Amino acid sequence: MAEDFKIDRIGECKYNCSFDSTVFVKDNEGVLIDATISNHQKCNQEALFLERAGPREKIFFDPNNTRAAIVTCGGLSPGLNDVIRAVVMVLWYRYGVKEILGLRYGFEGLVASYNHEPLALKPELVEEIHKDGGTILGTSRGPQDVSLMADFLLERKIDMLFAVGGDGTQRAALALSNEIKKRGGAVSIVGIPKTIDNDLLFTERTFGFKTAVAMSQTPITGAHMEAKAIRNGIGIVKLMGRDSGFIAVYATLASSDVNLVLIPEVPFSLEKVFAYLEDRIKTKRHAVIVVAEGAGQEYVPNHGTDASGNKKLGDIGLFLKARITGYFENRKIPVIVRYIDPSYTVRSAPANPDDSIFCFQLAENAIHAAMSGRTGMVVGLWNGYFVHVPIQHAVKSRKKIDPSRLLWQSVLDNTGQPRDLV
Repeated sequence: MAEDFKIDRIGECKYNCSFDSTVFVKDNEGVLIDATISNHQKCNQEALFLERAGPREKIFFDPNNTRAAIVTCGGLSPGLNDVIRAVVMVLWYRYGVKEILGLRYGFEGLVASYNHEPLALKPELVEEIHKDGGTILGTSRGPQDVSLMADFLLERKIDMLFAVGGDGTQRAALALSNEIKKRGGAVSIVGIPKTIDNDLLFTERTFGFKTAVAMSQTPITGAHMEAKAIRNGIGIVKLMGRDSGFIAVYATLASSDVNLVLIPEVPFSLEKVFAYLEDRIKTKRHAVIVVAEGAGQEYVPNHGTDASGNKKLGDIGLFLKARITGYFENRKIPVIVRYIDPSYTVRSAPANPDDSIFCFQLAENAIHAAMSGRTGMVVGLWNGYFVHVPIQHAVKSRKKIDPSRLLWQSVLDNTGQPRDLV
């Protein structure tokens, strides 16, 4: 394997995996990063690949003497409780690990001075939590002192930590893994990627994303019905997507009622947007706009950063509603603009069946990785296989939509909007 994608391990696997299984993954199995023929033909050296996830015949930890913990960080996303439940069920029943701690309120739960007492997790406690949105462990934003978090894990004799969160969470998990390694400790830190925006590198999707796309259909349909019911109606739906427009794009493609989608990756001018809408209103008498929350931020004031260091976004949805209304008033064209923002309704919802299955599989493969002593990694899905991704590669930048690729062309074909809006 190319050295850059090698997964760090905390020691040699000496224990036989005791559970009943007919399938084990060998350590030398991998998944090509670029599986195209053209890439294979031009590759002059060993093709880059990611380590394949799955159960190993040999494991590092003795399940009878292993203490595990899980923490959920950042904003809410559908599926958090599914992941917690899966971690408990697989550790308890498949590996026989009976000490599982739920750390409260994000990384605050790893800092003793907050006095967040860990929650003892058992199957009977988590058996139905997947039916609810949110997280039974609570969550928080913002960095904590890595040294204090390492103290917590080592003093509590926690052998493995599952960090559920986005890029900020995973950066902290990597720093924590490095700190423990520097101290000579043997703690496996494995990330389970949670970002509803689907913007983490080297994973085809993150949990909660498909639920968000599915739940966006109701507000888009509502905006469409409102716009069609009146003369010159315009419906605006703002969806999640700070830096990447995946939810807006897939929601648009799923709906086919959207006439204009605006995302952070594709710049636009207000003049071009207004001209397109005016033409649409004159010919069709209604229009539906989907806008990602991070689109057009150059037009709206922002207000500093949040506890995680993320820029606080201006409300592009309300801005567009006001400016579109003003434009048509000046043109003496009567319009009625409706605005819908379903963001918090979506974030706090339970996962749909597809995401729920995905959550279980992510958690299951994270446990296999941790039990085999792997650390400083996240579990991802790549080319149809679950894989191990070094955290430093997963958070190197954000996954974004490339306007020169076929996905964006599908959007243009579906909406009929012009390619050039600048």
